[in-house]
Amino acid sequence: MKAGLSVGVLLGAWHLGWALLVALGWAQPLINFVLWIHFIQPIYVIGPFDLTRAALLVVVTTVAGFVIGWAFAAIWNRLHRRRTAEISVISEARRATDLKSRR
Repeated sequence: MKAGLSVGVLLGAWHLGWALLVALGWAQPLINFVLWIHFIQPIYVIGPFDLTRAALLVVVTTVAGFVIGWAFAAIWNRLHRRRTAEISVISEARRATDLKSRR
């Protein structure tokens, strides 16, 4: 859940920043510069700002980020479950041995 929220907030904030750049009229010069430094001829034209579309952009990317982060964490936890269980068993065995040796 935390990974989903983290990635969701990150992507949502990134796109909120982009929407702000569009609203301020700074997006076109920025995208032209970014493409230029990558040796790409700028051919894209940034459209006019629309609050509804900007809100949709932020919501969709936040939800997508949440899903991606949640899926990543679920896969990560699934792949590392066995190793954690093995370490837990070893730790329990060591603890039991330590208790016996202290008696």
